[in-house]
Amino acid sequence: MTSASAPRLSCRLYCKETVSSERTSLDAHVPGPGRPSRPSGPGADAADLDPELAALPAPPRRERTAAVVLMLLTTVAGVLMCLALLSEARYAFSAGQPLDVGELTSLKPGEDLANRYIRATGLLGTSGAIHYGRAAEGDSFRVAPVAGNPQLWVEIRVPEGFEGPRFVPPTTFAGRLVPIGEAGVRHAGVVAQVREQTEVAIPPDAWLLIDGSSPRSSRWAVALVALFLAFAGWNAVGVARVLRRVKDRRVEA
Repeated sequence: MTSASAPRLSCRLYCKETVSSERTSLDAHVPGPGRPSRPSGPGADAADLDPELAALPAPPRRERTAAVVLMLLTTVAGVLMCLALLSEARYAFSAGQPLDVGELTSLKPGEDLANRYIRATGLLGTSGAIHYGRAAEGDSFRVAPVAGNPQLWVEIRVPEGFEGPRFVPPTTFAGRLVPIGEAGVRHAGVVAQVREQTEVAIPPDAWLLIDGSSPRSSRWAVALVALFLAFAGWNAVGVARVLRRVKDRRVEA
């Protein structure tokens, strides 16, 4: 053997050894007939787990619990607001023409007049009458009983600048007639205010005529009900997703 052929022979031997080692390594990872399959199971997953991933902190349970509780509270609040505005939202879909019921003094409203748009005439009494305002509104309001009919009360709007002893209440009214306990969130404190300011107790079965409240003017309640309902539904779906992920993680563990 010459000295020139020795390097060629060494190169051929090296290439054969390299190819043989690569085939052996490939056979160890690719399952097939006569070859051992790759181990699987919890032990294999733990062995293949990236140390950097294992070093990451556990999910923040306290923050997750706080988020779930907050979403539940907002869901309940949204549903309660929908229920509080439901009566006025239903009134927005009633007939646009007022029903003429005549004199308020002799009116004994029943379920057929609940949450209806009516027109009536009458005089207001002074016993138990109060004057109050609302936030973000320049006008003020007066609530007074109908003279000769203490079961029926009327709320009238007083334009800004017309408050005072010179203001003469109207004798013709057109608005929403509703049981005073179902008047909605804007009138939730009327009974308490009358008792505090005048020491007159409004009967629990009394009715309230909200002068100037037409079905068209109550459409804002429909928009708010839809908004609160969507908000409550979105939070409920979020809570369901979070709880489902937690349940899936426990099953995998």
